[in-house]
Amino acid sequence: MRIVETDYLVIGSGMAGLSAARELAPHGKVLVVTKREKWESNTNYAQGGIACVTLEDHTFEMHVADTLVAGAGLCDEDVVRRIVSDAPARMDELRRIGMRFTERGDASGEPDLGREGGHSMRRILHAGDITGRHVQEVLLKNVEKKKSVTILEHTHAIDLVTGQRDGRPSCVGCYMLDCKTGEIFAVRAAYTILATGGAGKVYRYTSNPDVASAAGVSIAWRAGAEIRNMEFIQFHPTCLFHPEAKSFLISEAVRGEGAQLVDLNGRPFMSRYDRRGALAPRDIVARAIDHEMKSRGLPCMYLDMRHKGREFLMERFPNIYAKCKSFGIDMATDLVPIVPAAHYCCGGVKTTVEGLTNIAGLLAVGETASTGLHGANRLASNSLLEAVVCAHNAAYWIAAHPRTADVSAIRIPAWVYGDAVPSDEQVVVSHCWEEVRTCMWDYVGIVRTDKRLERALTRIMNIRREIRQYYFDYLVTSDMLELRNIADAAYLIIRSAMHRKESRGLHYTLDYPAPLPKAEDTVLKFDPARDVFPSNA
Repeated sequence: MRIVETDYLVIGSGMAGLSAARELAPHGKVLVVTKREKWESNTNYAQGGIACVTLEDHTFEMHVADTLVAGAGLCDEDVVRRIVSDAPARMDELRRIGMRFTERGDASGEPDLGREGGHSMRRILHAGDITGRHVQEVLLKNVEKKKSVTILEHTHAIDLVTGQRDGRPSCVGCYMLDCKTGEIFAVRAAYTILATGGAGKVYRYTSNPDVASAAGVSIAWRAGAEIRNMEFIQFHPTCLFHPEAKSFLISEAVRGEGAQLVDLNGRPFMSRYDRRGALAPRDIVARAIDHEMKSRGLPCMYLDMRHKGREFLMERFPNIYAKCKSFGIDMATDLVPIVPAAHYCCGGVKTTVEGLTNIAGLLAVGETASTGLHGANRLASNSLLEAVVCAHNAAYWIAAHPRTADVSAIRIPAWVYGDAVPSDEQVVVSHCWEEVRTCMWDYVGIVRTDKRLERALTRIMNIRREIRQYYFDYLVTSDMLELRNIADAAYLIIRSAMHRKESRGLHYTLDYPAPLPKAEDTVLKFDPARDVFPSNA
């Protein structure tokens, strides 16, 4: 088996992965692997912006307070303060390497700050309505100039390579699939950073691209990493509802600029659910829309931005306006049909602010990680902030703690193919994929019950058994790996939700509608006797 040697392995090419790679470049060889093209990531589709204290009359305390309120008692306040207070320095660094945030249309040169749900004021730095795309372009351009960084596209992580060192589990790299040739090889690295993004594709309806299949969380869990708070799945309230619009998000910034949530007749309804109306936190807005749709038998609700006028809409939201127009919807004259969709995973691999996990040599950053920033519900536009701050912290910590000797002492076993043969039953993969996503949408969605969760667990366990058999019978493919990962992530979400006997933040259950007096994390760790889903290695 071919073994690729590098100092640092970064799995994922979004904001978190590229930021870590950029900062590790001066310290050694960096290999960035991504399962599709290098630009394809959740970051590339982020519209809103990055929350950051910018103006003198805005304070860190205000940003911290808004984050804690949204997090519903589960945020780690020390973590929140560290990330929020580091935001201006990280934004300055992004500007230094070429990022240009939209400025006000006057001579001040000050940024045009946006406002989104849960924020008490305008504090969102943005680049029009395609902030993530601009960030991705700037970081890619910068990273590709680094001679010590190699980006490997169409390469799928299979499982981490782990062993024991000083009585503690230790990661020394990862088995990889070359998606074009089918070759399985290994990467040996002193440090492995998981930056694979979120888990949106676990659900039938999502704002996420196809790459968001929970790879980082799933492979970390199978390796023995602690997984925290996976029950908290944020459903974005406003995904465009149109048969030809695949996963297109209508940014929360649209509501921040005055859009109202209305029914087909243009009547606002959010004031019945929260005094903040359309600017209530996402969990409240998503549940309100879900309730309106289900109680009235409606396929969708609507956003009303007609009062702002075409000129404003085309200048502030050029991408969203053009996309809606391509589907025959003119935001200046028409109501925009929307539905909630799975958007962001607030849980993930349990880490410190530096990305450290309970496995030596393994770090996680970005949406893959659970640092304690988001708690039970993410405050809008805190995600890109967390990605860049924690990636910086991870690179700084790694550079100060070399571990080459630890890595060379652990042998990487050759991949065992056994009796596996090429599959002639791809329909099994596509069928299981659809079944997982439908099950999760129907039973583990915005509103949950014990019975729904029990049904979901039974179905997902059966699907995982089928996947187990298929995994051993046939040669590994990219589609098979993604199915395996979303099934494992679905299992983690269900088990976490069953563990939480209360309603808090994004986890709302009809059986326990009130929060418990004390907020506690849900932490899961792989148990072979209960969770068995074997690796080939």
